[in-house]
Amino acid sequence: MTETLAPKPSDAYASTAPLLKADNLCVGFRTDAGTVNAVSDVSFEIHPGEVLAVVGESGSGKSVTALALMRLHPRNTDITGDVMFDGIDLLSLTDAQMRSIRGRDIAMIFQDPMTALNPVFTVGEQIAESIRIHNDVTKQQAWERSVDLLQLVGVPEPKRRAAQHPHEYSGGMRQRAMIAMAISNDPKLLIADEPTTALDVTVQAQVMEVLHDVQEATGSAMMLITHDLGLVAGSADRVQVMYASRLMETGDLDDIFYESSNPYTRALLESIPDLHGVKEALEPIPGNPPSLLNPPSGCAFRPRCFMAADECAGSVPELITIEGHHASRCHRISAMPAPVGVPS
Repeated sequence: MTETLAPKPSDAYASTAPLLKADNLCVGFRTDAGTVNAVSDVSFEIHPGEVLAVVGESGSGKSVTALALMRLHPRNTDITGDVMFDGIDLLSLTDAQMRSIRGRDIAMIFQDPMTALNPVFTVGEQIAESIRIHNDVTKQQAWERSVDLLQLVGVPEPKRRAAQHPHEYSGGMRQRAMIAMAISNDPKLLIADEPTTALDVTVQAQVMEVLHDVQEATGSAMMLITHDLGLVAGSADRVQVMYASRLMETGDLDDIFYESSNPYTRALLESIPDLHGVKEALEPIPGNPPSLLNPPSGCAFRPRCFMAADECAGSVPELITIEGHHASRCHRISAMPAPVGVPS
């Protein structure tokens, strides 16, 4: 009997039309010192039910990309490109039209739940309000739904907890409440921006388990923004690596962790602690990310790159497809040392 290999998750998702497709997305902030190009020509897709992880150092453009999708940006922002969500051009919508999508079809879990939650109202009232904005239900029905949601995300004694204010919750519990609010209208796309920041390892695992359970229960796609490659390894179907406003590498989980063809991705992987003790020392990335007001010529990673050569200063490298879903932005892909993988 011939053995049939199961398709990779990304192959299965690629057979469906993308839920969200961004083409040449650019986001710039006008300042007195000049324009800060926070996102430059970023293109990507997210398919129904898929988890796309976006990784990179602080300031790489991860959160700005997500906020652009949500149309949550200050007045001094310029956004160009195309963003299609479920057949709708998000960048052409009026503010009122976008409000009808935001929180219903696309929901976001923000980095700091203590600042995202209103300290004046109870957690149950805030979840109920997000339900009533998009649904024709009574206050009582919305309240009962908020209690059910708190129970779904693992908040103990949900009836009592719903009547409490955010300051009465622990950090992990506040994050669960934020997840409950985000999924209150069964969104098609859930954007989780650093959902485990400032949480201890045990609570991080619990929050990620809640997110996976919620995704399975609702069938939503998820865009997971993080700098923690450990979370990515156990959560994502595809990964895109950003640095200094640009996509540096994108691919399936195995492409990024075991077949990386980008010096920046390799440097990130080398900085991961090895639980099995094979590494004698961590390899930090030298230097700091560049100023987006005055980036270096050519490849932005050049001043910190172990493979930098004269050709790297000439022009910004293009994102080159290597094989399948795997693509990398580097002038010296052909000279890249063979990957050795990363210890589990």
